[in-house]
Amino acid sequence: MMFNVVEKKIELKDGRVITIETGKLAKQADGAVVVKMGKTMLLATVVSAKNAKEDVDFMPLSVEYKEKFASAGRFPGGFMKRESRPSEYEILISRLVDRALRPLFPDDFHAETFVTINLISADKDIMPDALAGLAASAALAVSDIPFNGPISEVRVARINGELKINPTFTEMENADIDIMVGATYENILMVEGEMSEVSEAEMLEAIKFAHEEIKKHCKVQMELSEQLGKTKKREYCHETNDEELKKEVHAFAYDKAYKTAMLGNPNKHQRAEAFEAIEEEFLSKYTEEEREEKEKLVKKYYHDVEKEAVRNAILNEGIRLDGRKTTDIRPIASEIDILPATHGSALFTRGETQSLTTITLGTKLDEKIIDEALIRGKDKFTLHYNFPPFSTGEARPARSLSRREVGHGNLAHRALKRMVPKNSDNPYAIRIVSDILESNGSSSMATVCAGTLALMDAGIKIIRPVSGIAMGLITDSTGRFAVLSDILGDEDHLGDMDFKVTGTVNGITATQMDIKVDGLSYEVLAKALDQAKAGRAHILGKMMETISEPREDYKPHAPRIEKLIIAKEFIGAVIGPGGKIIQDIQAKTGTTITIEEVGNTGVVEVFAEDLESIRAAVSRIKGIVSVPEVGEEYVGIVKSIQPYGAFVEFLPNKDGLLHISEVDWKRLQTVEEVLKEGDEVKVRLIDVDKKTGKYKLSRKVLLPKPANFNEGKKEDNKEGNKEN
Repeated sequence: MMFNVVEKKIELKDGRVITIETGKLAKQADGAVVVKMGKTMLLATVVSAKNAKEDVDFMPLSVEYKEKFASAGRFPGGFMKRESRPSEYEILISRLVDRALRPLFPDDFHAETFVTINLISADKDIMPDALAGLAASAALAVSDIPFNGPISEVRVARINGELKINPTFTEMENADIDIMVGATYENILMVEGEMSEVSEAEMLEAIKFAHEEIKKHCKVQMELSEQLGKTKKREYCHETNDEELKKEVHAFAYDKAYKTAMLGNPNKHQRAEAFEAIEEEFLSKYTEEEREEKEKLVKKYYHDVEKEAVRNAILNEGIRLDGRKTTDIRPIASEIDILPATHGSALFTRGETQSLTTITLGTKLDEKIIDEALIRGKDKFTLHYNFPPFSTGEARPARSLSRREVGHGNLAHRALKRMVPKNSDNPYAIRIVSDILESNGSSSMATVCAGTLALMDAGIKIIRPVSGIAMGLITDSTGRFAVLSDILGDEDHLGDMDFKVTGTVNGITATQMDIKVDGLSYEVLAKALDQAKAGRAHILGKMMETISEPREDYKPHAPRIEKLIIAKEFIGAVIGPGGKIIQDIQAKTGTTITIEEVGNTGVVEVFAEDLESIRAAVSRIKGIVSVPEVGEEYVGIVKSIQPYGAFVEFLPNKDGLLHISEVDWKRLQTVEEVLKEGDEVKVRLIDVDKKTGKYKLSRKVLLPKPANFNEGKKEDNKEGNKEN
């Protein structure tokens, strides 16, 4: 046979089936699988170099998730009509998979490894991102690449009070919990998602529920690996070590590093220089030739010593690098309206981390257009996060957008999005931009705090303010552990967990957790969540000292929007042939107008920098959509004059006859005695011809009636009778 296909099945509780197949597609890769669910198919491949590149002392892993538009029967947008650079959505899924896989490669494995996951067939109601982690792990399971897995990732959502694994797009519309969980059979590795102000206990329940399903996925992969004879992995040697040198570095540096860790210096750069001085002191004993030979290994061994010393200082003494206790939050300062020309702004500083955040208000035309293979639509709330090199004192250029910036921005966006009012409560498209000016740990959480303050400064009536905190963890082999509140960058790098939690006084709105150790009990997780809750409350209290509720009104220079609801049949009249009418209104009033058909109505939004412009545009629109009523008064324009009267445009595109006898109480020989073309005239609609629909207007009924009008009329009648 040409193909030797092997297939394994995973059955979900509701009867749906996930199939893992290997042996047919992409056979020259080190590992390749197709994961199927319904009509959805993901092809995952993994290829790893046979040897590591020289001087590489880390795991060069690359994970790419790509959605083929053909999988959903669609053409890509744009001029080229082909898939190009990854979208933000694809980057986010790539990061989710990477964060679960990366910790499980052996520490001494340094070969370039590429994991590629392609969506090749798409069921329009199945969410493929929830299958990507399983597909990547299964590809590794059927390869000979060293990997301490398998893992799987699932989405768990709570829909109408019930938890569900890998729900559909349709079901997710009613979810108040939406989290992705990545884990091995034994341990949780990664959690990320958003929630509608849920409790810590509810979040833990969802994570446990997900882990039970993941265990089934892992077991099936183990069986597949064994069936294919892939339990034995390739041999490799990517490191050369010197055990004597390692001992020598430890003996020289450990006590010095421990004392430095205990100094409690809050300045990041001064701490780094103090630790570097220890390393330099050890290296200074070598000649230049010896140093060149040993420096790389010394740096590696010293890093391990520094890590051990810092961790032990925390576990033994309860003292952190900057002198804080485990539950202490760094000093906080915040300001609003710091950039007077913006629609809203805030500066939030916590320790050595600082976010300058701005709010920009726009119209429907400014909404973000989403055009993915399966997800299409618009988003009126966007958040962008920028992390320039100067924020950490690095001397390098700022180039293209990094995956880190996309990921951190997405977390802050998810933290705030459910607290931003929707629909009629917020007519604006909102863009938040967080520029990190200084960074030493949890800049994404500073973005959440600054974003909340800036929204309130802009006058956006958020449901409740949101704060965020990053938690860390230090453990040792004896079972001791310390949960750290508001971690530093060094504590993230040297620690065992980075657990970000955001929320309001009512509950959690978003979370992101990465674990770097094997074995994290739910007891430790619960403690971290409780400690995070206290930290969030402290930070929120400090924020409320700056501004406790949104401004009553938008800034004077902020654009204004007025919304009108019109009958569906008037949409064309407002737009006009070829857009002529709406373009004329916009040009003459200096406004931006959008019209959207919703059900049997048209939703019109008028956007301008000042109220006078909006009023002028609204007046014209109301004129177009108004239904003339007998007895109503109007201000019209004389369009033409005939011997028998004048035609007056009393509403846009609606003319009525003002008969010569209805111009004035006195008898006129010609209309020109009172009116000329172009005059503005106040009239009343006195009748509508039932057969023709023609409008009859009167000016004289709005004028004072002369006292001798009836006598004058009798004399006119006498003269008329004599003539007859």
